[in-house]
Amino acid sequence: MDREVVEQKLESLRRCLQRIETKCPSDANMLVAEFDLQDIISLNLSRAVQLCVDIGAHLISEMNNPPPDTMGQTFDILAQTGLLDASLASNLKKAVGFRNIAVHNYEAINWHIVHSIVKNHLTDFAAFAHVVSLKLNHP
Repeated sequence: MDREVVEQKLESLRRCLQRIETKCPSDANMLVAEFDLQDIISLNLSRAVQLCVDIGAHLISEMNNPPPDTMGQTFDILAQTGLLDASLASNLKKAVGFRNIAVHNYEAINWHIVHSIVKNHLTDFAAFAHVVSLKLNHP
């Protein structure tokens, strides 16, 4: 695992999460009505998911496990190896589902659900970053 690359990705993840937190309105209806906020939040949420997948792939390659077949499987493997707990892995796998909709079928996004994700599950990304930081500091 290239420690410097993972640290850079963790910093990018931190910036994405900060951007989401500062731009997400407290009221879901405001998000529904504001296209610029939708773009900022969906882009940064998609980036956050991709960064977690990329970091996970680095961790998996260090463990000499076969690479995952799908983005979501990245988190299954990390849970199977004991690096992530099953609940966090499941939530991150669900985030991959959002990312896929955001990238491939943008018009189908339910902004009330996105608002709920931001308000209730952004901590999953921070928890993932924390686990990775611990791994970097205690290999």
